[in-house]
Amino acid sequence: MNLKEVLNYRRSVRTYDQEKQIDTEKVKHCLELATLAPNSSNMQLWEFYHITQPELMAALSKACLDQTATSTASQIVVFVTRQDLHRKRSKFVLEFEIGNIQRNSPKERQEKRIKDRELYYGKLIPFLYTRFFGIVGLIRVLITSAVGIFRPIVRQVSENDMRVVVHKTCALAAQTFMIAMANEGYDTCPLEGFDSKRVKKLLNLPYRAEINMVISCGIRKDNEGIWGERCRVPFEEVYHKI
Repeated sequence: MNLKEVLNYRRSVRTYDQEKQIDTEKVKHCLELATLAPNSSNMQLWEFYHITQPELMAALSKACLDQTATSTASQIVVFVTRQDLHRKRSKFVLEFEIGNIQRNSPKERQEKRIKDRELYYGKLIPFLYTRFFGIVGLIRVLITSAVGIFRPIVRQVSENDMRVVVHKTCALAAQTFMIAMANEGYDTCPLEGFDSKRVKKLLNLPYRAEINMVISCGIRKDNEGIWGERCRVPFEEVYHKI
């Protein structure tokens, strides 16, 4: 399929054919492709939990309110945000960037570029992603409000704002995964109806981790998997050429 065909093929499938199983390795490969999704500052504050064990699948389906999209699924993938890993990930990206600059930048520019990355990933990013009962976020908001009087500046820097950034980034990976699955001829359904506390407990996630999305996977059941025609608001209502 070409891209248009893949996007048209992808639908939110509510019932899967339980007699048709999907290849675990192909799903894993689609998750590898999901890591190619764009993400804020290349921080990659996500984790993917690929559920294949029948017992855990059943427990997870119960935590997802026993919807048919999970109770009939072949496999389930849970997308998790890990803002609590920001220091580890920023250190990883910084080390990569230093090597990247040394390998690919002109020698006369390397020193400045490395210093810029050290400032960004060593100081600014840890300051932006730190959370402490909203206090650090308030300090960031006050600073950006003062600086914003004199020049344009990013203003969405509160602790809640940064949480939104992390979830947007993870959602991009989830969408990339679903497109990759459609390209394999596999079906998915992104779910927001789930008990996040129970899902976290089942996956043994740390307190600061958050569930971004639960995506069921399988092959659609004929005449039941899709609920009729696709509905979209007229393009003219959402498209604005300026």
